[in-house]
Amino acid sequence: MKVENQYTKSTLSKNDADQRAISHLRQSIARGKHWYLALLESIRYWNSTEEYFEGRHYKYLIDGEAFDWLELAERLCSEIRGHIPEDEMVNLLFYDRPPVALPQEEFKNLIGQTKYKAYLNFSYGVLLEDSLILAVMQEVRKEKWSLGSSQDDGVSDRAYKLIYGASEKELLWNFMQEKGYQRRKSISLSENKEFLYWLFKYRVKHSDNSRVASDAKKALIYLQNIIAMKKRVS
Repeated sequence: MKVENQYTKSTLSKNDADQRAISHLRQSIARGKHWYLALLESIRYWNSTEEYFEGRHYKYLIDGEAFDWLELAERLCSEIRGHIPEDEMVNLLFYDRPPVALPQEEFKNLIGQTKYKAYLNFSYGVLLEDSLILAVMQEVRKEKWSLGSSQDDGVSDRAYKLIYGASEKELLWNFMQEKGYQRRKSISLSENKEFLYWLFKYRVKHSDNSRVASDAKKALIYLQNIIAMKKRVS
């Protein structure tokens, strides 16, 4: 599936809660607080679920349930760029490597319980769903290699059919129809996250509990292996 960047030139005004979040971020950094801790505190105050800003569409809450905290972190970082270390910001936004290691409980307290619950929905429903697809694609490739084929043709569709019982194209069209999106060959980055969350809910609805648990374990192992590999090369 091709994913495209989609931008618009319109800009929505910030509401009071969002402005409070930005002000808190700037003032906290000016007072000497570490920018990452100030960022997490500011996320707690933020209210908008999506926004058009400087020609870009930011979607922070998917399906009213899943909070893409790094999307909001990127938006807030645009307000303090030049006042924080560039390498730390890049590591956070592109590699999900925070400059300060925090216990999960402290992370939850800083962004707030409501956003933390929605963050968990994103972690399980978007990140792990993507990992599950990649893990099954890896299994399909290994199966093809064992049969003497190194071609990647059909790997994606085979993986989707094993997981969801339908091709990626069929599922994508069903998703777009359900969401009222115009049918087209490519989707935006935010729509791709929506699609992954939709796939997660679709899979849970059409699978028994043992299969859901097995899929979650497979996705988690794959994700842990990727994280470990990134640490080795960093």
